Amino acid sequence: MDKKEFVFEEVDLQEKKRIRAGVIDKPFRVEHNRSIRTWLVGLLVLIVIMIIVGGLTRLTDSGLSITEWKPITGVLPPISTEMWELAFSKYQKIPEYTFQNIEMTLSDFKVIYYWEWGHRQLGRLIGLVWLLGFIWFFSRNIFSKSLQNKSLAIGILLIVQGTIGWWMVSSGLSGRVLDVFSYRLGIHLTLAFIILGFIYWNILRLAVLDSHLIHSKRNSDKKLKTFISGILHLTFLQIFLGALVAGTDAGSTYTDWPLMAGEIFPSLAFELYPTWSNFFESQALVQFNHRIIGYLLVVASFLLWIKSRKSGNISLKYSCNLVSTAIIFQMILGITTLLYAAPWYLAILHQFGAIVTLLVILHCRFKIMYPFNQSVRTT
Repeated sequence: MDKKEFVFEEVDLQEKKRIRAGVIDKPFRVEHNRSIRTWLVGLLVLIVIMIIVGGLTRLTDSGLSITEWKPITGVLPPISTEMWELAFSKYQKIPEYTFQNIEMTLSDFKVIYYWEWGHRQLGRLIGLVWLLGFIWFFSRNIFSKSLQNKSLAIGILLIVQGTIGWWMVSSGLSGRVLDVFSYRLGIHLTLAFIILGFIYWNILRLAVLDSHLIHSKRNSDKKLKTFISGILHLTFLQIFLGALVAGTDAGSTYTDWPLMAGEIFPSLAFELYPTWSNFFESQALVQFNHRIIGYLLVVASFLLWIKSRKSGNISLKYSCNLVSTAIIFQMILGITTLLYAAPWYLAILHQFGAIVTLLVILHCRFKIMYPFNQSVRTT
């Protein structure tokens, strides 16, 4: 006699506990998840704006205009002539003023000061929105344990990001470099994208019922998931390298393509000592690495597109198409930015393109991990 088979597959112990607890898809939980999702969407929008404003702050050379870190008392800008002159006198002591902005007037200084002040104010606003939202949901016992931990992790990451921001700025005040250490800029920007991605991933999860996530995960394509995860990691590496390009002003050098000053590999790639510093500070090597990872991403996105053709899930195919399109468009935008020696409007558009590309990749990864069934009629 054949062995009896169960109609439903077994789920892991944690999932069984959740089902027995009766918390999956209860109306009150669904409604609360919508509220938390709205809060996270608000944070996501603010962080996107923060990344753009941060890029403009760097492009206008405004990041070192405020030479002190005062999280509380720094909320207000100088309000008197004496206070403005004091702030300006502190700026005049750093290398950026001495070697780059020696002819700057107080009026010019106010412009860059307000850029950096606005950047820091936006950071404070993001922290405040997170804090008020967290307190509201926690005090009303709206969080599930998992969401509470993830929301707390967001707050911790925001605090770390603010600390790294000052760590980056302080390197430009030390007298050792004209601007800031490029690797610190890279860490600062990459962490911003990590926070953005973490928030977006949780927004995607909250948009779907828990029961659907549990059932759909069983149908995920593990090989395709591994492949899209590789693309995601390459994207974060490319974001870090892009920050190095920005931090070393490498975007305004080697403005030919596909060669670099007529060479396949730039001869000045390892001109600095010690050798390892070239990977962070050499304009030639930094830009070369950025180009190579860009090519790898294009190839990987093409392979993803080919692999997705085997899937019968139209939604998943569409998401993979978007990944390929976003990466190719981002590459074209990067080449255009380079050929025009990185004017600010193309540079900031390229940075915004990185945001869109990351979100598209995460959305595709979600579709691969949780492929929802489609009706025959839809197919």
